[in-house]
Amino acid sequence: MAAASGVIIKAPNIQTLNVRITGKAPYMQHRFSKKAEIMEKQQAGSTSRGKKQRDPRDFEKDFRDAMHTSADGWHGIPAPAIRAALISACRLVGFQMTKAKLSVFVEADGVCVADGTPLVRLDAPEPELCTMAVRNETGVVDIRARPLWREWAATVRLSYDADQFTGADVVNLLSRAGLQVGIGEGRPDSKKSAGLGYGLFVVETAA
Repeated sequence: MAAASGVIIKAPNIQTLNVRITGKAPYMQHRFSKKAEIMEKQQAGSTSRGKKQRDPRDFEKDFRDAMHTSADGWHGIPAPAIRAALISACRLVGFQMTKAKLSVFVEADGVCVADGTPLVRLDAPEPELCTMAVRNETGVVDIRARPLWREWAATVRLSYDADQFTGADVVNLLSRAGLQVGIGEGRPDSKKSAGLGYGLFVVETAA
């Protein structure tokens, strides 16, 4: 429809691709599971500052809580993490990241039962418990227990603005995201370090 100013706005040209990816490095996950604990402390107010007996650390529980799991019991990769990797990869090809945010999306297969995060179904065996030493924001060393998948794959449903990208553009962008950006903990594009080389993947098929 032509507006009074003479500007003509085209209808969205949204296309969809199913892309199969396979991990070429381990995938480590760390779901933020401390929300309930933080809320409890904030609701307690000043009474929460008193000395309390510290319960023994349950690393098995930390391990389970760090996973994104659907109501049907399957584990998933946060869809926003894959989308963030796609947008980050735009820096490598000179495409505006702000425009990419409006042009490429990852469709979810379900949501995390714990926090509602949209998930892409992870095709993998059960993860192993991995413990690593990390530094908290205060600089104190802590031990974290997180799930690690050494072999994994997924089918990612991408929707994209075909007036901004071709199908080949989107597949190549995802390929760059997989080989140069990564997803999850220890990825090369981590904001806090150079990563461990984790979370890298290759594109196998696209249709």
